[in-house]
Amino acid sequence: IVLAGPVFNLLFSVLLFFLIFLVMGIPENRDTTEIGEVNSQSPAATAGIEVGDTIIGIDGRDINGWMEVLTTVSESEGRQLEFTVVRGEEQLIIPVTPRLDSVTNLFGEEVEKRFMIGIVKKEQIDYRRAGFFEALQSGVWQTWMFIYLTFMGVIKIIQNVVPASELGGPILIAQLAGEQARAGWLNLAHFMGLLSVNLGILNLLPIPVLDGGHLVFLTIEGIRRKPLNERAQIMAQQIGIALLGTLMLFVFYNDIVRIFSQ
Repeated sequence: IVLAGPVFNLLFSVLLFFLIFLVMGIPENRDTTEIGEVNSQSPAATAGIEVGDTIIGIDGRDINGWMEVLTTVSESEGRQLEFTVVRGEEQLIIPVTPRLDSVTNLFGEEVEKRFMIGIVKKEQIDYRRAGFFEALQSGVWQTWMFIYLTFMGVIKIIQNVVPASELGGPILIAQLAGEQARAGWLNLAHFMGLLSVNLGILNLLPIPVLDGGHLVFLTIEGIRRKPLNERAQIMAQQIGIALLGTLMLFVFYNDIVRIFSQ
């Protein structure tokens, strides 16, 4: 009974992603060498490479996939490379000198340094039709990935890797939901799945008055073979309410600051 709420949230997410994959298919990134973004002040921008250019060769060698682009640039050791690109109906040769830059993960942590030129592949997604069991498996996997990212997000906030100012409350959720709705029902459905996972995981935090707090009490009672005294339970619940109240005020403050700083 204690876990009913979080379990429902996670099962709802699985069901939602399952239906998305069953109806739309499994999303797969198309392997293209078309450039979707050029970072300002990057070697590519300085050299004159533009968004929409398609890389077809480097140093006279044919390029057939984006991984080839990344590998060739990374292994250049900073040596100038000649990019052959198609721009409209033109074919251009543009010399670019890669620069050693930091590679960061989703949370902004540096994971390595490698030679890059500051370009991002254009996202082109194809949907592959999926059967019942493959869609279900993908729904479970997508939910699991969001569970992992939510846990890691909480850990990174505690470690101060992700600033607490990034936390948002109901106002931010409403804004994001509106943006996703305008982008289409598929984006909104994905957002609802992510939100459901977040609610389920946050409800499992070991804070009194949350389901996670009740689970801690039951675990302690199981170890001690007797319940906590009433005074300790009341005090723990009061602390939990104070913590949640403080958190709610903090995220509301973040939301308001975010609105006025836009």
